[in-house]
Amino acid sequence: MSLPAESPPPDAGAPTAPDGATTRVPLAIEDWLTVIIMALLALITFANVLVRYFTDASFAWTEEVSIFLMIVLAMVASSAAVARNRHIRIEYFADAGPQARQRALARFGAALVALLFGLIAVLSARVVWDDVQYGETSPGIGVPQWWYSMWLPILSLAIMLRAIGLWWRGGQPAADNPELPTSPAVRDEERAP
Repeated sequence: MSLPAESPPPDAGAPTAPDGATTRVPLAIEDWLTVIIMALLALITFANVLVRYFTDASFAWTEEVSIFLMIVLAMVASSAAVARNRHIRIEYFADAGPQARQRALARFGAALVALLFGLIAVLSARVVWDDVQYGETSPGIGVPQWWYSMWLPILSLAIMLRAIGLWWRGGQPAADNPELPTSPAVRDEERAP
């Protein structure tokens, strides 16, 4: 069955999902940091497994560095999730209702995230100061503890700035690469019946 020549195609009048807004700082930074940290974790763990298998000993530093990298990975991925407005929420409430309500809830969530991570940045900066002042060392390999703890306020500030950016854009998520699993097209496919 063919359509008459004068009728518009079926999707012509259908509303399209917003492509997302551009950000001042590209999201590729978080994406590449995630890839690099995951690769480091895999290499460190694989090297430790090989050393254990062939020598019945293990690298003492791998557990401490792996835990640090996992924390950094969670913070970096959280920054990207906040910018894309994909942080944890109850989607039944956040994605239901009119577009204005969804944006208002996104802005409210972004404001709360910015407040929370601003507080974490301030409080963790005090922890870093204590680590420096008292000369704390890590339990596993004995390096200064602030080498690890200094990243918490820095990454908390990054998440706070991404949340402020989301609020500034009116709750509109950052533009996504269409090939990524977080893109709107892929999310729409996941929701399809």
